[in-house]
Amino acid sequence: MIVCKFGGTSVADAAAIRRTAEIVRGRVAQQPVVVVSALAGTTNALLAVAEQAASGHLVAAIATVEALREKHMAVVAELLGDDAAAREIAGDESVLFDVLAHLAEALSVLGHVTERSLDAISSIGEQLSAPIITAAFIRAGVDAVLVDSRQVMITNASFGRAEPLPDSIAAACRDHLAPLVRAGKVPVLGGYLGATVQGVTTTLGRGGSDYSASLLGAALEADAIEIWTDVDGMLTADPRVVDDARLIEHIRFDEAAELASFGAKVLHPNTIAPAVRRGIPVFVFNSLNPAGKGTRITFDAPRLPVRAIAGKANVVIVKVRSARMLATPGALRAIFEVFERNRTSVDVVATSEVSVSLTVDDDQHLDAVVGQLREFGDVGVERGRAIVAVVGAGLGESSPAMARALTAIGDVRLHMVSLSATGINLTLIVDGDELKPVIRRLHAEFFPAAAP
Repeated sequence: MIVCKFGGTSVADAAAIRRTAEIVRGRVAQQPVVVVSALAGTTNALLAVAEQAASGHLVAAIATVEALREKHMAVVAELLGDDAAAREIAGDESVLFDVLAHLAEALSVLGHVTERSLDAISSIGEQLSAPIITAAFIRAGVDAVLVDSRQVMITNASFGRAEPLPDSIAAACRDHLAPLVRAGKVPVLGGYLGATVQGVTTTLGRGGSDYSASLLGAALEADAIEIWTDVDGMLTADPRVVDDARLIEHIRFDEAAELASFGAKVLHPNTIAPAVRRGIPVFVFNSLNPAGKGTRITFDAPRLPVRAIAGKANVVIVKVRSARMLATPGALRAIFEVFERNRTSVDVVATSEVSVSLTVDDDQHLDAVVGQLREFGDVGVERGRAIVAVVGAGLGESSPAMARALTAIGDVRLHMVSLSATGINLTLIVDGDELKPVIRRLHAEFFPAAAP
């Protein structure tokens, strides 16, 4: 059994869905369970509907709803034609758009958006796409069955970024998915969304569709998890920054997680965590190039000093300085509790006896964080920074590699430097405008262009 996840670009329109159907048809012998995203651009449009409605722009919100309706109906017509089955799908889609319009009207009356209402709206994208894609699979000769993700992806009630309940998910998979697979069916589910035990719709947050696939793969004890996207796999650097970035054919789980955490867009950091715990290999393939080699992510890839270079812009440094921290037990814990209370994740940390420097890339709650940190001492905030990460499982064992990295960046100012506890990631904090130049220098150092 395998789990195949297809992202928004892999189901962007009728042509993309047809390609996806052919990919799945070629994998029927491997007993696929298919997880699909919303059609490309839909989730952002749904979030815009919520924002427009809550801010008093109901007409604009309804216009966005109708534009989405037109887009989805056009895909239905192109894929399925105008027979009875197609009309039934179109009718069901229309009902969902009516629900969306009513939700927008309700938000316009309330004047604000709650996390719960935002989940109700943003999850509609996958509720719309999964039935269309299932019907397209059937037209392509795949014995597909639509499964409501909310029957399987059971979560807590932390709306906006719900935590999955693995035991409940495993039980639901045994009840709803495993029998279908044994019967030779291909279950199709929308990613990203789930539901509480009480049946209230939730979402898994950013990267939720990939996360759904990994959770289902772990629950089903799948042989592999395939992530289908619009790039050939994981690369040695962002190809938008480095022209000669190379495909990484085999990479370790821990390296892939580090790259995802520090800017690699192919995977979200949470995506592979359930797979890691089960030791299930993850593959990244390009739905536009299904014959490509892709990237294989396992435990046993060779240990290299440097596997890839990643970067992340728009980073904020928060510095806390206080003489009272000197030899004070629990000082660091108390500081981190401030970030935890305000649901703000920390990326990089550097400490001294009397100061702590931390980076965050989500400053939504930063004002509250800074206000509470002032109880500990002086607090400084530096915006416009960037993270560059040199990632390799053998990096900590190779002092020459670290020396080469620091030499390669030349006289670029470093605001923070950190080697991860596992020795897998050398992290450099630089000015934002130095992000791309530094990535290019490091890539040229460790992945030089082949001689002509």
